[in-house]
Order: sequence, then C-alpha cells, then structure tokens
Amino acid sequence: MMFASILLLLMCREVWNVEVDSSKTIVWGPGLEPDKITMRARYIFLQFVDFNGNNLTESPGKDIISVSLQGKSSTGHTCYVWTQIFDSKDGSFIVRYKIHEACFDLKLNVKTKHRTSSVLSIESKGPVYEEECYCPNPSIDDWLGDFKCSKNYTRIHKDLMPFTNVDFDKIRDDIVKAYDRPGSISLCHYVVKSNEIFRKCHGRHVGFKMFMDSILLSLARKVVLPDIELFVNLGDWPLVSKHGKDYPIFSWCGSSDTKDIVMPTYDITESSLEAMGRVMLDVLSVQGSTETPWRDKRRQLFWRGRDSRRERLDLIDVSRKYPELFNVSITNFFFFTDEIDKYGPGQSHVSFFDFFKYKYQLNIDGTVASYRFPYLLAGDGLVFKQESKYYEFFYDDVLPWKHYVPVKSDLSDLVEKIMWAREHDEEALQIAKSARQFARDNLLPQDVFCYHAVLFNEWSKRLKSRVKVLDNMEEVLQPKHSCKCYNDGDKVEETRLKKEL
Repeated sequence: MMFASILLLLMCREVWNVEVDSSKTIVWGPGLEPDKITMRARYIFLQFVDFNGNNLTESPGKDIISVSLQGKSSTGHTCYVWTQIFDSKDGSFIVRYKIHEACFDLKLNVKTKHRTSSVLSIESKGPVYEEECYCPNPSIDDWLGDFKCSKNYTRIHKDLMPFTNVDFDKIRDDIVKAYDRPGSISLCHYVVKSNEIFRKCHGRHVGFKMFMDSILLSLARKVVLPDIELFVNLGDWPLVSKHGKDYPIFSWCGSSDTKDIVMPTYDITESSLEAMGRVMLDVLSVQGSTETPWRDKRRQLFWRGRDSRRERLDLIDVSRKYPELFNVSITNFFFFTDEIDKYGPGQSHVSFFDFFKYKYQLNIDGTVASYRFPYLLAGDGLVFKQESKYYEFFYDDVLPWKHYVPVKSDLSDLVEKIMWAREHDEEALQIAKSARQFARDNLLPQDVFCYHAVLFNEWSKRLKSRVKVLDNMEEVLQPKHSCKCYNDGDKVEETRLKKEL
C-alpha cells in the first residue's frame, strides 16, 4: 500500500509537475445541469487540489485532461457536439461544450491522463436542448431558480426606484417626442406580449437593434417572459438627464449625471449569446487563453485602442516620458485626425489575448465606459481603472484596491500607481486574482442571462398600463428551427392562451 502511494506521487510529479489529488477536484458551473440550463455553450469549472487540500495556483501541466461527451438524438443517432478545454493557468480548467440538437442520455466524462477513474462524470436523461430550440419554461420563477439567479441586484434596485407605477398610455408619445433627434439618437420601442416580441424603431442608425432582438429572442426561447413594454436606447451615451423627467429608457451604459435603466452592454451580451460561435472573445475564452504566468509577464502597462477620448492621447504623452513603464499605442484615428503627426501613426491591432503578456492593463474610457472592462477583469493582469462618471451594470460591486487599482481621470497619478505595483508585486497579484474571481462570480453568460431576466421581470411589476401591441410595430421572429418540446409544452401553450384573454 505504501509503495502504491509513493508510485502515485511520483506519477503526479512526472506527469503534472505538481502533486495533485484528482479525487478532491472541485467542480461547478451550469454545464453540470444541462437539462435545466440552456445556453449555446454550457461550461464547467474544475479546480485541482493538492494532497494537502490546497487549491493549485498554477497549471498542473499541458493537456492533462480529456473530455468525452456523448448523447443520442430523438431518432437514435449520435448527437453532434463540440467541446473545448481551457487551461486557466491558475490551477483550474474550463470545459465548454456546444450541442447542435436536442440530446438524450447525455454522458459527460472528464479524465486525467494516466488515470482510469473520472475526475467528473455526469449523466442527463434529457432532453438537453440546443440554443435555438423554442421550449420555454412556463414559470419564470422556476426558471430563475434553475439558473440560480440572484434575487438582489444593486443596480436594478437603484435604477427602478423612481418607477413604481408606470403608465405608458400617458408618457409613450412624450418619450418619442423628447428624443426625436434622428441624426443623433436612435431608439427602439419594444413590446413583449404572450412571449412574442414586437418593435418600432426611431432614428436613422438603428442597426444595433440586432443586439436587443437577440437577447429578447434567446430569453423567450428559454422562459415565458412577462408582458412588458420598454424603450431601448441604441446609442452609447445615456439619455435621461438627472434633472429632467423620469422617462424610463433602457441603456447599455449609465452615468452619474443621467438616470437611464442600465442593462449589460451589447458587447458582453453578444459574447454570452454567441460563445463557441461566431464570437471568439468572451469572458471564458480570455481565462483560457492567457499563456504567460505572472512571474514571466513584462512589468509594463499595455494598452491599445482608438483615439476616442483626449485622455487616450495624454496616455501617449505620459508613456513617452516613461518608456520603461509603458507599451501603449493608438490603433485608429477618427476623433483627432489633425494630431496624427504627433500621436501616430496608427499601430496595427494586437490580439486581446496577447495583452496579458504584460502585468499591467489599463481600463480607460472611450466615448463612454470602456466595454472591455469585463474581459480585463477576467484575464490575469492587474487592471488600472480610470475614475469615470460612466458605469456598466456591475460597477456597484467591483471595488477599488480589491479588484482593480484606481487612477485619477486625468491620469496624473498613473506613473505613481504603476511604481507602487512594481514595488508590491504580491499585493498586485492578489488584486489580479480577486478580479478574475469577480468575473467568474458576476460576468459569465449565466450572469448576463440572469440580469436581463430579473430586470425585465421586475420591470413588469411596475407597469400600470395594459401591455398591447401597437400599430406599425413589426414582429421580431424567432429563427426557423425544427425542435420538438418534450416537457411542459402543453403548459407553455396554456400560459400563452391565458395571456391572450
């Protein structure tokens, strides 16, 4: 027995380069319950543990786990599935899988090399639905429970506080009139009725309606949404002045001098909807694509971006005074084309994954809040965040000196903060780790779905006027997709009929 234990320990050292007790591997994530949680890409985290019961903090080795995923379709043939494995380089792995058709008897096994037993083994009788399948849960409360959604969101509470009894019959026309500036404002008026989606858009540039369409359609395929009416701002800038009327406008970005109702940005929403699809960059892929360990990262602040704010040009000025601390460049000139000679020429784009070859990352405003902040937090660098009046849906919960290092809005203390990080490397590393954990707890696709669903559900409780489809509204149709519902189909239809009465 003693010999076997020693042999096992030697094998761990040889294969994994660290001592790993695979039997104590910690697993979590929505991919563990595929019959309850439908996404385009389901995912599972695995945290490896050593023989002393401590979580590993570095990769236990390249390609040490393998994944087997099998299932049967309704006709008995093998389901087509696609799997990915991400090594987060912090002792954890992410297993992600995409199902292309409804599956039954789904079996997922994760094994380590040179081990016959599974680190993880799950079975689901099904049905396990694909993303395009329209088989909504008739109870939003049950669905929120299955998705393990939070019941309390700080930002939702703040944003909806002014709205307790909304009568759109009285304010609908006023909202359209107040923001009737086709050249600068684009607004879409949505109605969700009997789980069907309708809209009418105002303005010249309404292409971004595709993002709002997508999240509403995706949610409606998963759960019967409450009947709601809402106006969505398709631009970056929030619209409703703090000192003006309480018009309920839903926006992707908020600010200290406005009172829009803030949703997850179109960027993080699209990456959550399209993971393992046409979108390559998402919060999960960032975690699995940072190759350089902390000790080997360059001790410089890295940044690339367009010239969408004066402070970005100021950053170039600062970097030229302290070249040993910075690797920063403008990639595109649009707003300050008359200053290309001084701050250009525009540099070529760099893969976002390569940002993390450097220890220090900068989150600096663009036209509004920089929508790359979630991805920076998910990486394994130390984030320096510019103080700003703009915010996204999660900013109330991300904390300075715990998840990022704050920097003055004019960047006047940026050099000082970088020097602090260089002199306090262990503290800087702990902030970087806390940032990644925050992203895992708050910014994954599951969280994005939950936030939208909770927001729309709470909004429905504040509507006084009867929700109805208005003249000149067009229906936003679900994608054509053949999918048979195997559970609660009758309940869905019954719920729809009741809503129509």
